[in-house]
This record gives sequence, structure tokens and C-alpha cells, in this order.
Amino acid sequence: MRYMGLDYGDKTVGVAVSDELGITAQPLETITRERWNKLRQTCKRIEEIIVDKKVEVIVVGKPLNMNGTEGERLEKTREFIDMIKRRTGLKVVEFDERLTTVEADRILDATGVTASARKEYIDKMAAAIILQTYLDMEKNISEGI
Repeated sequence: MRYMGLDYGDKTVGVAVSDELGITAQPLETITRERWNKLRQTCKRIEEIIVDKKVEVIVVGKPLNMNGTEGERLEKTREFIDMIKRRTGLKVVEFDERLTTVEADRILDATGVTASARKEYIDKMAAAIILQTYLDMEKNISEGI
């Protein structure tokens, strides 16, 4: 089963996909739009990736506040999730994304990506971290760990 990870933001959506066995996540691309509410082209591109990669489950980063409470950002994300569910008919899972962008920035720094070039990679890397964390958790649950 192949999974897709999405890191939804005001102007970008980071996209990652798993391998066909659902073991590892790889950053794929960052979809950019002019305004947060202009989602038609974003959804179209996500649908194209779903078909191309044969995605069966979508994992979307759930933006909680650091203390675990829900905020305005989560409300917008849930609207996006509802739209993706309606358009694709696939299972969509919300998954805690706290500190994924910080982790993505740390990884990019450690691999030598310059600060000016990080903007190109940060969202898709965050999507990959969200997806990999989810896949690891699912694996641990299925193995009873």
C-alpha cells in the first residue's frame, strides 16, 4: 500500500510519498499557490500524484499548538482535509506535525543545504517527516511494540 504525506500551509503544500510497501517516505515536491484559498490547482496536482503513484491513504499534518491545543491553523487544515476527502474518496488521516518543520530545517542544515535554498525543500521534507513518523508508528502498532 502506498501512502502520501501532506504538509499543508498558507501558500504551499509539501508532498511526500511512501515506497510501495509503505515502509519509507521520500519527499516529492512542493505545490505553491498565490493565496491560501486558491486550492483548485493544488487539489488537481494532488489528484495527479495519487493516480501516478497509486496512493491509497493520505496523511496530513495536524498543526496543533505546542501545548497540544487546537487553533485557527487546524481549522483551515481540516477544511483542506474535507476537500481532499471529497475529491479523492481516499482515507485521510490527521497526524501531529509539531516540530516537523524544525526537524526538516535541522536535516537540511546537516546535509549542507544553504539557508537560501532551504525554502525549496523545507515543505516537502516536513511532509516526509510527517509521513515517516506515521509509518513508523503504524509499524510499531502492528508489531505490538
